[in-house]
Amino acid sequence: MDYVLILDSCTDLPRNYVDENNIPLINFKTFISEEEIVDDLGKTMDYKAFYDRVRAGEMPTTTQINVFTYQSIFNKYIKEGKGVIYLCFSSALSGSYNNACMAREQILEECPEADISVIDSKSASMGEGLLGYLAYEKYKEGMQKADLVKWIEENKLKLVHWFTVDDLNHLKRGGRVSTMAAAVGTILSIKPVMHVDDEGRLIPVYKVKGRKQALKKLADMFKEKAENPDGQVIGISHGDCVEDAKYVEKLITDEFNIKKVIMNNIGPVIGAHSGPGTVALFFLGENREV
Repeated sequence: MDYVLILDSCTDLPRNYVDENNIPLINFKTFISEEEIVDDLGKTMDYKAFYDRVRAGEMPTTTQINVFTYQSIFNKYIKEGKGVIYLCFSSALSGSYNNACMAREQILEECPEADISVIDSKSASMGEGLLGYLAYEKYKEGMQKADLVKWIEENKLKLVHWFTVDDLNHLKRGGRVSTMAAAVGTILSIKPVMHVDDEGRLIPVYKVKGRKQALKKLADMFKEKAENPDGQVIGISHGDCVEDAKYVEKLITDEFNIKKVIMNNIGPVIGAHSGPGTVALFFLGENREV
């Protein structure tokens, strides 16, 4: 192919899929107790080790990919005579997309013929990952660059995200819920069921009593929102709670003829804000509207 499709580690795709397909991956970073952790799909730090440290009370922070890093990566392929598509983590959750666009503009000033497309996925975790997976399958089939850019832009807002968290205090730290809501929710075992809107923002939608009911609600949203559910590839990511993720998978696969389930841990960048016990479900729908 005369171009590359670049993803980033916020896709939370399984590392073996990325490695086996030699997919270029831009790694975000997390800091925990001043230790830098490269988010490289569990290679540098095991997922469980990360979540155990969060459970023990350590508070991770995250950082953006800077302009220089993007320039270096894009230029590598431009110098090889290749075009670039970069599918980026939601601009509503990180400034990295803006940095990638700045890097593109600076490269074009020096090399006007460079062919670089930076796409805001408006997605996170395996939502971004599933979009990347579907796009990469088309890339492998030989789809031309302009056609693939068009396909991604036309389909990214059909990538539906639903998720629930086990501990509201992580969302409180990120300003997603108020201190009062987190305290009351914790006492009453209220679990939020949230989605990602068309701007790529995390939006609380439902308040459900108890963990099991929250997990069932994720499967209910698939039944309600999935477009042509039989034959779909779906994504499930989780914050070191694989049995809960498998429970959601079973609820769906017992009722629908799912083509493939891609399951993986939520990496440290997303997990720093969602915490252990998060379960998220991703699939294609007509739109993201609630």
